[in-house]
Amino acid sequence: MSHGIKHVAIIMDGNGRWANQRLRPRVWGHVRGSTVVSDIVQAADDLGVEALTLYAFSTENWSRPSQEVGALFRLLHKFLLKERKRLLANKVSFRVIGNTTRLPQDTKDLIAKLETETKDFAGLKLTFCFSYGGRMELVHAMNSFITANPGKEITEEDVQDHLMRPETGDVDLLIRTGGEQRVSNFLLWQIAYAELCFTPTKWPDFTARELKRIVESVSKRERRFGGLPAAADKNLPRPEVQSIHVQ
Repeated sequence: MSHGIKHVAIIMDGNGRWANQRLRPRVWGHVRGSTVVSDIVQAADDLGVEALTLYAFSTENWSRPSQEVGALFRLLHKFLLKERKRLLANKVSFRVIGNTTRLPQDTKDLIAKLETETKDFAGLKLTFCFSYGGRMELVHAMNSFITANPGKEITEEDVQDHLMRPETGDVDLLIRTGGEQRVSNFLLWQIAYAELCFTPTKWPDFTARELKRIVESVSKRERRFGGLPAAADKNLPRPEVQSIHVQ
């Protein structure tokens, strides 16, 4: 499907509020929200999206109650076990970026195995951001470059090349569910020219149909990357050229 949207990033927000509205604990919302991920991954693949990056757990989320943090760990582990066959069958290239050192060892082993198994796949590039922060990634990129190139001046291309998953490229469309309208330290470098969509739909209610509607709607926008609209450029009066005579 040709729509010009190659890289979609999603802040999966609203799980806790969704559960609270139903008088259930926040963890219940995360459990329900985790079941949505598979459908959205499949929908992105069906839409011809080349990369899908999901904000699963931010560096700031460590301040949440330990019960909730533990539940998110278990849900990640369960997703990896449940979806492995589908990811392999669909040739999805899977990565987790962020600081995963505090994850349980069995989960880290699962991640490493799946990343190795899928690293050469040419299908959808699926990235989970776990214990991730955009500023942290930029510091990581710059330190990596400086270590490898002491004394050399850094360029934009150098920063891009040293990001945690540089091959996914810039984000074309950033979606945040749950009604909040901020980017929350997510992919700060990659979203420089992204189209932004904030939907009131909380993540447990987000569907493949809504994703498709958003992608189709955004693909109709004219993305100018700081330039003028094509039509406006054609209609601009040409400046008069004045001759300068040097005495």
